[in-house]
Amino acid sequence: MATATATPEHLDVLIVGAGLSGIGAACRLTTAFPERSVAILESRATSGGTWDLFRYPGVRSDSDMFTLGYSFRPWATSTSIAPGASILEYVRETAAEYNVDQLIRYGHRVVSADWSSADSRWAVEVERTDASGETTAKRFTCSFLFICSGYYDYDRGYRPAFPGEGEFTGEIIHPQHWPSDFDATGKRIVVIGSGATAVTLVPSLAATASRVTMLQRSPSYVAILPSNDDGFDRMRARHVPLKAAAAVSRWKGIGTSLISYRISRQDPEKMKGILRHQIQKRVPEGFDVDRHFTPTYDPWDERLCIVPNGDLFRAISKGTADVVTDTIDTFTPGGIRLASGDELAADVIVTATGLNLLLFGGMKLSLDGAPIDPSQRVTYKGMMLDGVPNLAFAIGYTNASWTLKIDLVVHFVTRMLRHLDRSGTTAVTPQAPQDLGALRPLIDLTSGYIRRGIDQMPKQGARAPWTLHQNYPRDVRLFRLSRLLGDGLRFTGAGRDRRGSRPEHSEKGEWVMAE
Repeated sequence: MATATATPEHLDVLIVGAGLSGIGAACRLTTAFPERSVAILESRATSGGTWDLFRYPGVRSDSDMFTLGYSFRPWATSTSIAPGASILEYVRETAAEYNVDQLIRYGHRVVSADWSSADSRWAVEVERTDASGETTAKRFTCSFLFICSGYYDYDRGYRPAFPGEGEFTGEIIHPQHWPSDFDATGKRIVVIGSGATAVTLVPSLAATASRVTMLQRSPSYVAILPSNDDGFDRMRARHVPLKAAAAVSRWKGIGTSLISYRISRQDPEKMKGILRHQIQKRVPEGFDVDRHFTPTYDPWDERLCIVPNGDLFRAISKGTADVVTDTIDTFTPGGIRLASGDELAADVIVTATGLNLLLFGGMKLSLDGAPIDPSQRVTYKGMMLDGVPNLAFAIGYTNASWTLKIDLVVHFVTRMLRHLDRSGTTAVTPQAPQDLGALRPLIDLTSGYIRRGIDQMPKQGARAPWTLHQNYPRDVRLFRLSRLLGDGLRFTGAGRDRRGSRPEHSEKGEWVMAE
């Protein structure tokens, strides 16, 4: 890799990642600050993030689109559980409409970022890969760094080794690297897994395959939801404006997820009964719901898997799909032998075994050359790291639509940038108090991918603003209505504001100005 020698390009705001979060952040920030220089660094050759990467059959949203879509550009159809291709088109159309598609630098993988206290800016090291595959080093500087890369490893999914897999004579596929020319017609397919990817793949493959078996070591909770919002269609038929109709559907989605989560936490047995009843009335007589769809944990200890319109259970009822709950003894030339002694014949085995966590896209952070270990830091509102200036990151909800939280984060970043302008200060840094109570991981799910990667995740405290509510209405107050000063943030750096006034100097040598 060639070494960068040119003078680094400086940006007011540098966004990492051109997926759903990064595009939304760029749209908001360029609208709020048209005079600021903004760029998006994207490691891949295309935009869309998750919705461009995952191309397995049936890939779709697992949240309703009125909450997963952008509040500033409402989802315009009644298809609330939307195909991945439609979501990708929506993200790219939004980028084009707001002209942020022109701000994306493709093939730019951020390697590291170092904050200079003397210069009040980040120095960002990047590996740039061109169309020919040649990689060169580049450097950027920025006044504010906004990491919107999510927390998945987009290069490598979780893929455990299975005994005897070298003996299998068929095809083994991981959903994260789905072959574009795959044809399921007439094939016997075993999908290993019980999560969202597996319950999506099985009914989609069953439409043309000879038979599809979902092989799970243990079950997950699934919830059956309609794929369309008929109320949205009725409102539009009565000439309710798009923004108003979308807002109603959006708040309906928010309310539904809040009620579901609250019941799950306060009365898990009741939620278990609701989910079991949904399934029981859709499967053939004699189907063992308790064995195949009743986990040992409580609902929302792990994410609920969405089954739109009960498509998985229609395939089971038709006999084109089935579920086996057992452990793998070994792969065989013709399929999989189970611990029970049964054998599953297969032409294709799909390892829907999950994802790997990769915080901040794997980039390394440092402060005046000293490495920053995010796992040893506490988070401010789940979006900044204690003691780290001018850096925000976008991590969405685990119990509701990802974008609901991201929208709040972007709004708060906008508030901070405006205050930096007004006060003439150059840096904003969260400062955690000593008495934060018992620290716990930022993400409190027990899903396998969380357990495998929890050691790299930052912590949260016991009270706001150092903890997450996982409750959108409460977070609206926390992000939009809370004060900036005196709420855990420190604004520093001397200078005149745009009105020519000088902020008052504190006893600690820091510039402080009321919001």
